[in-house]
Amino acid sequence: MRKQPLLIFLAISIAILGAFALYAKPLALSIKQGLDLQGGTHVVLKLSDTEHNKVNQETVGQVYAILEKRVNELGLTEPIIQQEGTDRIIVELPGINDPDKAIALIGKTAQLEFRDPAEKVLLTGADLKNSSAALNTQSKAVVHLEFTDEGAKKFADATRKNLGKQIGIYLDGEELTKPTVQSVIEGGKAEITEQKDLKDAQNIALLLRSGALPVKVEVLEIRTIGPTLGEDSKVKSERAFAMGIAAVFIFLLVMYRIPGLIADIALVLYVLMTLGALILLNATLTLPGIAGIILSIGMAVDANVLIFERFKEELQAGKTLRAAMELGFSRAFNTIVDSNMTSFVVAIVLFYFGSGPVKGFAVTLAIGNVLSMFTAVTVTRYLLITFIRSNVLKNLKFYGG
Repeated sequence: MRKQPLLIFLAISIAILGAFALYAKPLALSIKQGLDLQGGTHVVLKLSDTEHNKVNQETVGQVYAILEKRVNELGLTEPIIQQEGTDRIIVELPGINDPDKAIALIGKTAQLEFRDPAEKVLLTGADLKNSSAALNTQSKAVVHLEFTDEGAKKFADATRKNLGKQIGIYLDGEELTKPTVQSVIEGGKAEITEQKDLKDAQNIALLLRSGALPVKVEVLEIRTIGPTLGEDSKVKSERAFAMGIAAVFIFLLVMYRIPGLIADIALVLYVLMTLGALILLNATLTLPGIAGIILSIGMAVDANVLIFERFKEELQAGKTLRAAMELGFSRAFNTIVDSNMTSFVVAIVLFYFGSGPVKGFAVTLAIGNVLSMFTAVTVTRYLLITFIRSNVLKNLKFYGG
């Protein structure tokens, strides 16, 4: 009967390791990768004066902010956007499927205008509060518009003066739709109909939400760039990571025997949970992000070492397995929390003040920090308690005593 808990334990261990072997690679591949890991598109944009605005420090800053918002809303996280000189902006987009379409979208001026039959401008994008895409009751794609308080008054006045007439809606001078006003529209809401599909409506809504560019933007250069890390360096990094993990597993197993085996299982769970968290957060993995994961793995190992050393001390002092285990965890707990809290605070500071890859490092470090502490003080403890209670191995030498 005593062999049954051991068999169950071994079966669970094999199942966990099998799950890791089967799913770790697909999970990793499903995480978006940054420019340094997968390459992308390099775009140089030139800013030009318009009739109303000149290219200066203020307008360049506005263009930068609008481009950043558009790129992020496209789902292209971890882009690189930087100013070059006084009238150029460089945008690097990681791993996009249709670079020409994305570039056309982020560089569009997006000047929205409502015009009466005499081509007089009644409202502009400046009167817009929000926009969103949806399917109407006829399953046709539309763009919902919500105006500011001032814009709502202008729109109501415009529909009142143009009852029975057409009001044209234009984007960058191109007519989107020209509906006939059937009644006075109050409440500050309208919609743009006759879109090709929902994706087209979403793109228009994105442009309108981000605001119009104050100056003209011209694409000077487009080129595809390879991974900045290099394929050879990627392979070497993967090999080094695998060797490092294997060395950690062997170290824990040799130094701490049964507790070390349990810690290895907890570390496998930690890696799976970290990958899952990155996918749920739709995070982009970069080389600094990988460094954050590796650093948090080291912290998880450090927490286990602290616990097991305390455990060994209590065993050598003559405590029972259960008592030594409880004391080991309780006495190491405060030290583990303190060390993890300082790292977590550093991650928050880096995320708040950093940008691009630095934020990626901060995100993976924070996620790994929380999960490593959870696996060390919860998962490892639970598995160790279960094993000790099974009374399969009572000899203290199997526990490092």
